[in-house]
Amino acid sequence: MSNTAPSRWLALMVLSAAMLMTVLDGSIVTVAMPAIQRDLGFSPAGLSWIVNAYGIAFGGLLLLAGRLGDLIGRKTMFLAGNAVFTAASLLAGAATGPGMLIGARFLQGIGSAMASAVVLGILVTLFTVARERAKAIGVFSFTGAAGAAIGQVLGGVITDALSWHWIFFINLPIGLATIGLAIWALPGERGAGLAAGADVIGAALVTSGLMLGIYTVVKIEQYGWLAAHTLGLGAVSLALLAAFVVRQATARTPLMPLRIFHSRNVSGANVVQMLALSAMFSFQIIVALYMQKVLGYTALETGLAMLPAAVAIGGISLFVSARLNTRFGERPVLLVGLALLLGAMGWLTRVPVTADYVTDLLPVMLLIAGGGLVLPALTTLGMSGAKADDAGLASGLFNTTQQVGMAIGVAVLSTLAASRTEELLSAGRSQAVALTGGYTVAFTISAALLVAAFIVALTVLRQPKPDPTPKEDEALLSPA
Repeated sequence: MSNTAPSRWLALMVLSAAMLMTVLDGSIVTVAMPAIQRDLGFSPAGLSWIVNAYGIAFGGLLLLAGRLGDLIGRKTMFLAGNAVFTAASLLAGAATGPGMLIGARFLQGIGSAMASAVVLGILVTLFTVARERAKAIGVFSFTGAAGAAIGQVLGGVITDALSWHWIFFINLPIGLATIGLAIWALPGERGAGLAAGADVIGAALVTSGLMLGIYTVVKIEQYGWLAAHTLGLGAVSLALLAAFVVRQATARTPLMPLRIFHSRNVSGANVVQMLALSAMFSFQIIVALYMQKVLGYTALETGLAMLPAAVAIGGISLFVSARLNTRFGERPVLLVGLALLLGAMGWLTRVPVTADYVTDLLPVMLLIAGGGLVLPALTTLGMSGAKADDAGLASGLFNTTQQVGMAIGVAVLSTLAASRTEELLSAGRSQAVALTGGYTVAFTISAALLVAAFIVALTVLRQPKPDPTPKEDEALLSPA
């Protein structure tokens, strides 16, 4: 595999296509869930497992898949993951009952974990020059933002025009094209070999611990925080993860060498990401609920209202973040981005029951552009402290904290919002006032999480050393 600039950018396109497919799959299905329920006869409780089955497998296997990518080769893991995901998409589209669809969604989560866990590891080994890497990460982050933005709109169009089956069938041509291009475009590499880290006991501990933990978190809204179900399974999950850490400290060939946490940037970036993404749940989900349930927006009107945010995040990721990171460094850019997100959450804490879009919501849609600065900077900082042999592991760890952060955001913020809404309804407040009060609590907690993320970023993270060959960097980038 040649390491020329054009081949690297083609490889980036392949990696971004896989990222787009994964992100689309996570958002596109939510719009089609009512149609799926009518067609397959899902119960209201069972319907949530269309999302949960995917999320549990995805989040639970990322760390294991990342390490296996280092051992057997990241290209091999990427290809295998895309093959599993594509085959599972065919199975999901052909589902004739709830059990078949849930099983297919679990397999999709496995495939997504296998492919996604190694993507950043491949990217940072392809783009070794600072400015080149910054531009590549900006493109990659833009793909994620674009996928999240168009997923719900695309899901509605496909479901209405064709059927819900096609939200899964659409993955087939994308998946096959990605596999075909990846075979040619991605660099071939030999992993360290399973003997270098085939810790079967550690793999069982971390995978079962993460899966059980994510399952416990996503069920908190149903059972409550202090229920025996939550406390019992939560304790078992923590015990499994604690046993995993002990195992990694003593195993001869650990699955996750604890040395990776010696890097302030690896540890700090993962903490910041978990806090920030937990907070961002308020924007991604609760703002949409506020617009529909309180302001009476239709689904289409909500999508259009949130479009400026998607454009802002995508535009900043693609056209601005790389230049700012190169000129000022990722750490200062991250702090500015977190400050903008904090401004957005702070603005949301004052939303009224009868909001005006231009004065009450549009400023939020613009301030949320800070996400386009945060994600690329965090990615670079989170991968900067990992050695080449641990790039897959660092990538899997980074993606794992991303999934755990979102799961925690879903559980904590939605539960607190629902509790406050119930209190206000019991006090005789109207439905709109009670819902707004509940959402305001979620926005306030989100702002507090972003304050914590800012403090961690300020005190823990360090700017990586500048690239020693700026002239080479400029020469490489001049055609682009």
